[in-house]
Amino acid sequence: MKFMAVPNYTNLKLKTLGPCRVITIGTSFQRAYECEVECCEYAMAIVASKELVDIREEVIEEVPDPKWSAGSFEPIEGAKEVLIDPSGFEGKVACIGTTLSFK
Repeated sequence: MKFMAVPNYTNLKLKTLGPCRVITIGTSFQRAYECEVECCEYAMAIVASKELVDIREEVIEEVPDPKWSAGSFEPIEGAKEVLIDPSGFEGKVACIGTTLSFK
């Protein structure tokens, strides 16, 4: 069943043709406001759930590999050796990266 209706947002009326005359359906401004608030809350919940899925995917991509161990350390390219204590005689050095990653 198909029918045509004309909404009037100014007066909150919906008019459609009936079997004998025009049928007018009305509501109150309070009810219209309640429906609008409910629709906004529903829309925010949908957006939040989609954002949560995106965040979960990003977190999963950044999870460190549990098989990686501290014994498998490999220095990065462009590392610079710097003396820890220049006045000391031990000659201990630390390797410091000279480039930063985008992460």
